[in-house]
Amino acid sequence: MKIDYQLLTEIVADLGLDRSFVKGQNNPVRKCWHFYTDGSAVDIMFFDEKDFVCGMNRIYTTVLCYNVVILAFVLMDTHIHFVLYGELGDCIRFMQEYIRRTSQYIEQRHGEQKKLAEAKVSHQPVTDDKYLKTVICYVLRNPPVGGLNYNALDYPWSSAALYFRRPGLWTSPDWTDPFAISRYQIGCRTLNDRRTILQTRKRVPLDTEMMGDIVFPGEYVTYEIVERLFKTCRSFHFFMCTAREDDVESRGGYISQLTMPIQELRQHRQQLSYQMFGKKTTYGLDMQQRLRLARSLRARFNSSPKQIAKVCGLNPDEVKDRL
Repeated sequence: MKIDYQLLTEIVADLGLDRSFVKGQNNPVRKCWHFYTDGSAVDIMFFDEKDFVCGMNRIYTTVLCYNVVILAFVLMDTHIHFVLYGELGDCIRFMQEYIRRTSQYIEQRHGEQKKLAEAKVSHQPVTDDKYLKTVICYVLRNPPVGGLNYNALDYPWSSAALYFRRPGLWTSPDWTDPFAISRYQIGCRTLNDRRTILQTRKRVPLDTEMMGDIVFPGEYVTYEIVERLFKTCRSFHFFMCTAREDDVESRGGYISQLTMPIQELRQHRQQLSYQMFGKKTTYGLDMQQRLRLARSLRARFNSSPKQIAKVCGLNPDEVKDRL
């Protein structure tokens, strides 16, 4: 997806990329937003690899309809983060449509109706270029901070692997397998083929770069602007290493401080829930049962109250004093 020239000129000016860099000076920025969903609202948003692949492609087919620039994003199994540039109304509509289409997909594939009805979308304004760098790196660091066994730059369901990388390569070798790419090119050359793969009726340009069954994220993430923002790979890695979660939390950002990989804790929850109530999920459990389950998990495993509440489908702020 090629960014509109007028919008590109606007974002370059707004982010101060056309001005000389002055050390120690923070430049104000406009129309930049950090959007995120509440990870405690649902126990899971993406169930397996196919869900993540479709979730990535859904970003592309959704943003085609909105005058929004994606600077960074991450899809986690319980929540999502986006760093967007554009008018606030356009950004809100993009996020709402992405959530709506994701909920529709879950209903069609997994049979769970209105799965994301309680998945509140929040946002915070990004007011200067230093904070923009901090937010971008906070978003990209979500997987390892969340306990996933990934280098942040190699987590496949985010934009992290796009920045300051050798042209033509993206992330791990699985994504650049020549056999998978050639197989796609042979079997999916037509517009209808692409519409079927991307599950959309919208016109998908034939020059859209795809890798196997997934749209190359560089088609919808304006990573060149982010590289110009950081200026050097050294600066990018400096912020990746030094950006503190408190810097985002103090401005109202969503933070997850996890002490156990969430997949592992979810397995323990399933086992314990089955032992206590004869059910492997929290569906059908009332609030009292969920609270009992959360207390049992808290007693058995060294994990934060916030994480425990999330996997049990509870609001962390409401139950933190009861765990």
